[in-house]
Amino acid sequence: QVQLVESGGGLVQAGGSLRLSCAASGGTISSYAMGWFRQAPGKERDFVAAISRSGVSTYYADSVKGRFTISRDNAKNTEYLQMNSLKPEDTAVYYCAGKKLYSSSTVVVVGVEYDYWGQGTQVTVSS
Repeated sequence: QVQLVESGGGLVQAGGSLRLSCAASGGTISSYAMGWFRQAPGKERDFVAAISRSGVSTYYADSVKGRFTISRDNAKNTEYLQMNSLKPEDTAVYYCAGKKLYSSSTVVVVGVEYDYWGQGTQVTVSS
């Protein structure tokens, strides 16, 4: 059983940057494909980014391509989301997620396929 805890959210002006972290405990994320999702008030949870177990493969939602970077440090048991050029439309609660996989190169982009979720961290971008 693995627990995921996000951190790094906050209030930032449009054009600014934030780095979110997702720390795991109770297990090693090296066995997990990881991802980030976000949910704005009154809206559905949306896919943001995904990374394979090894980190060799990544995938991004069109809305964040070129601005966000997902990464992982398996030695630190942590996943990251670097967010640059933030826009007000990025305002949401951001969740990290993990899915145990045998493949080291597969990315997971469907939320219901993930096994573990963090509690979320609020990101607010002001104009």
